[in-house]
Amino acid sequence: MATNFDPMSWSPSRAVDLGKRLFDQSRLEQWVALGTAWVDPVADLGAGTVTALLPDIVMTMLSEGILSRFGGQEVSATLLGHDLHATLRLLKVRRHGAHFQSKTVLTRLRWDNHPIEAMTVVAQGVRLIPGVPTKLRAAQLDIHGTVTTAALVGWLNTRALDWTLDLDESGSIRARHRRKRLTALVDASVTDNRLAIIVRKAGWFGIRVPHRMLGIPPLPLEPPNNARIVSATRSDNLIRFRIELPEITGSFDLAQIRSAIRAGTTLIVF
Repeated sequence: MATNFDPMSWSPSRAVDLGKRLFDQSRLEQWVALGTAWVDPVADLGAGTVTALLPDIVMTMLSEGILSRFGGQEVSATLLGHDLHATLRLLKVRRHGAHFQSKTVLTRLRWDNHPIEAMTVVAQGVRLIPGVPTKLRAAQLDIHGTVTTAALVGWLNTRALDWTLDLDESGSIRARHRRKRLTALVDASVTDNRLAIIVRKAGWFGIRVPHRMLGIPPLPLEPPNNARIVSATRSDNLIRFRIELPEITGSFDLAQIRSAIRAGTTLIVF
């Protein structure tokens, strides 16, 4: 039967030792070949330590199993309805009080076919909720990443804006209005969901627009899922960003995750 985790009965050293024994390479092969008894959250796993440590065991299995199978390799995942392909550099889970904290480092990421150079995701207040399917809930996600200016310009051009964007020979962002024959060299940054646009120079039908007319007040942004863009700044050809996401919940099938680790196929979190 399933039981609630009691943080007062948990021993870090016992959980770590158990995780190490479980994920000895030979034991990993044994684990992926096991039946589905451990997957069933209502299975009788016995009393005492093993049952009390169920969240720690499952989180250790997920993180160590995925990292052992996919570390340094390209991993494919369906995450909350989005296709993700990336090289997995790090997946680390540790207990933080009554909950967990996870850290994931990805490089050469493609999110719905949009390229991102690197991304680090720290999930705070992670809880594992047994059930069919199993739920994984995080109180907050802190996301740090880098994307090339060219990739961001390409993504913005898919958003049906009034302006088309490209990069000139110097790497500056050039904007052309689709109807008004305006052109401008611009730069931008984001702080706390407010977009500041700096117009370096602009012209209309080849006539220089006076500098006093180039000021644009900051624009409020409304990212999806109540996200907060803490900052986004450009440095040469890279844009470094930081995003915070409030509580988010995903579900997954433990049997599918185990099969994906064994076969090296797509991981699914929905």
